Amino acid sequence: MSPIPPSSQAQRGGRVPTFAQVALIAAIALLARIMTFGDPVIQVDEEFYYVTAQAMWRGALPYIDIWDRKPIGLFLLYMPAAGLPLRWGLLAYQAMATLSLILTALLVAHLARRAGWGRGALAGAIAYVVWPDLLNGVGGQSPIFYNLPMVAAAALIVAAGERRDRRVLGGLAMVLVGTAMQIKYTALFEGIFFGLWLLRQEWRAVRRPVMLAAYGAILVALALAPTVAAYGFYAAHGQADAFVFANFASIAHRNANPLGEMARNIATLVLILSPLVAMAFAARGGTRDGSPDARGFLYLWFAAAVIGLVLFGTWFDHYGLPVLVPGCACAAGFFGNARFRRRLGPAILVIVALAAQIVVQVNLRARGDAAQFAALSEAVGRGPGCLYVYSGTTMLYAATERCRLSRYVVPAHLNRARESGATGVDQASEVRRILAARPAVVVMRPAFSGERPEIRQIVTAAMARDYRLVAVRPMGHEAIAVYRRR
Repeated sequence: MSPIPPSSQAQRGGRVPTFAQVALIAAIALLARIMTFGDPVIQVDEEFYYVTAQAMWRGALPYIDIWDRKPIGLFLLYMPAAGLPLRWGLLAYQAMATLSLILTALLVAHLARRAGWGRGALAGAIAYVVWPDLLNGVGGQSPIFYNLPMVAAAALIVAAGERRDRRVLGGLAMVLVGTAMQIKYTALFEGIFFGLWLLRQEWRAVRRPVMLAAYGAILVALALAPTVAAYGFYAAHGQADAFVFANFASIAHRNANPLGEMARNIATLVLILSPLVAMAFAARGGTRDGSPDARGFLYLWFAAAVIGLVLFGTWFDHYGLPVLVPGCACAAGFFGNARFRRRLGPAILVIVALAAQIVVQVNLRARGDAAQFAALSEAVGRGPGCLYVYSGTTMLYAATERCRLSRYVVPAHLNRARESGATGVDQASEVRRILAARPAVVVMRPAFSGERPEIRQIVTAAMARDYRLVAVRPMGHEAIAVYRRR
């Protein structure tokens, strides 16, 4: 491969970001997230990831002792932070997420440069840093972590097209895809596209069907290896069925969310992601620099990520986070265009950054903050007896260190209509079993959309009969009731 002429390097903005550019991206990332550092209730999902990882330190095994559908790699990722005291553990996982965000942004810029969008590469990286806050990605949501191995895999794939060791790079890329899948399985959709692109590269190089088939089989095996290893661990412990049901079968049994909720989710995603789609479309044909293959790869990856989002369903806002990686890389072509670079591009970034901080503030006020959580934890207390969070934040288990009475720690698994028949247990029977075990403290938030009224009635009847209300504490827009057994 011939060296890149200096003039071409200048046009692309250079292959390596300067220290000032890295420092700027890191500073913006810190500013975008600083209001949430140390907050234990940023988002319900990551609260549960932390609680599960903490339970694993004490011998609990996911899917057996504490149930969820997420791959075990996600909980292993949280374990280093969850092994620390709560205050430091929160800061640790949030620091890990911020570092992952910064590294992903740097690789977004790298891919933009390879595509010939060097003049907009820094802006594309900044876009990736600020855009997640609009999609509930201000903390440690799983895509914030798995976007890093995916973008690293993408960088290897782009490089593989120009090198003789393309098969080695392709294999490493699919190992990274498999790693991402063990953080969240939705990486599968993009991983399929990555595999097909690698096969395209191989076919263009050798045009031998037998070798292509063998290479494809190796790529699939490498991508599935981390998941197969996780399955093997559970199979060796006689829990293969539990692993398969939790990781794969249970999702097929989950019911649809209320129509109004899904419509709001879709509208939110369209509103937040459509500017990236528009900028990527506007960037087409705007440069002759860089690699046409790299540009084609990024555009098709963007399309694959959007298709994966559509196919997965439910459409929660944070499901749009994986789309941001190829989307921001493609948007670099818009940011670097001479027509948009001076005014419109910077204005868009400023507007997004400001809007993102407004969203963060709104969510903080809606969900509560560290001070309110501390007051609620104090009301629950650390005394003897187990805790049952019927509805509310699961982080109370970590803060109070009270024991659990069920492997179904996520309240939605036992009280939401969408989970009825989807978790391997009858919701009403499990709730009655928990209450029969006489939890010392029960926590309840107000009734909410999607909750099964008959399940709430079981709990409220038990509260009236066997418990007394000892505290009502605000958490954001809600008042959380704390009951103690008489």
